[in-house]
Amino acid sequence: MHNNLTDNTITSLQNSKVKEVVLLQEKAREREKTGLFPVEGIREVSACISSGFEIESVFLCDEILQDKTLPEIISGEKVFHVTPQVYSKISYRESTEGILAVAKARHTTLEDLGNILKDSKSPALILVAEAVEKPGNLGAILRTADACGATAVIFANPRTDLYNPNLIRASLGGVFTQTIVCCKSENAISFLKDHGIKIFTAQLQDSVPYYGTDMTGPCAIALGSEADGISDIWRKASDRKIMIPMLGKLDSLNVSVSAAILCYEALRQRNAK
Repeated sequence: MHNNLTDNTITSLQNSKVKEVVLLQEKAREREKTGLFPVEGIREVSACISSGFEIESVFLCDEILQDKTLPEIISGEKVFHVTPQVYSKISYRESTEGILAVAKARHTTLEDLGNILKDSKSPALILVAEAVEKPGNLGAILRTADACGATAVIFANPRTDLYNPNLIRASLGGVFTQTIVCCKSENAISFLKDHGIKIFTAQLQDSVPYYGTDMTGPCAIALGSEADGISDIWRKASDRKIMIPMLGKLDSLNVSVSAAILCYEALRQRNAK
């Protein structure tokens, strides 16, 4: 049991801290206003802490945790023990191992990304997701970026806030491990052009198969939503329009699957050099 961490115990569903966490879970506006967001699960909280996010508070349910190994808790954090009923109230997911943390949001800018590129010894590989709305797809894109060692992910004209609980869940902690910039498409395109990064847009029209495109140099792979595809501003800015051949009767892949195919082609080419 983990009850040696603190004497703070919350048993009431009317506790102000309980109400604060519920608001953060349910309202993007509350997350934006406070600069705070909740994160659940041992793996996710561990990724959040190890990636340097500042933790404001931690809620532990000993009955659920049992003897699970907790991530290292930074000294000075406020740790609260809660009953199963309270944990059920504040948690977004049904099974999250009995640990929930409230962390301070981090907002990486294009200027920050520019500094990262200066220090990087390998050619940039940037994933761009324009106006992709579904948290599950965005989370899967972050997992792909992590798996293939992408330099960064840009969410252009985002329709979902970065710290949406479903996005955090779907990313399995990728929200914390990846360099992510949320910005307007116009600003992203200007940045990529200024830094000599070629833009490859994934689209079916006026395009060539992806495997005939040289991805060994600095490049950004830009994908749009499944409903609307990539917008005209990206098509006009594109250095090369690439497609994944569709041999069946359907004309599109899930955007996160497309991202994985294209990123791993870039990785394959770079490893073959």
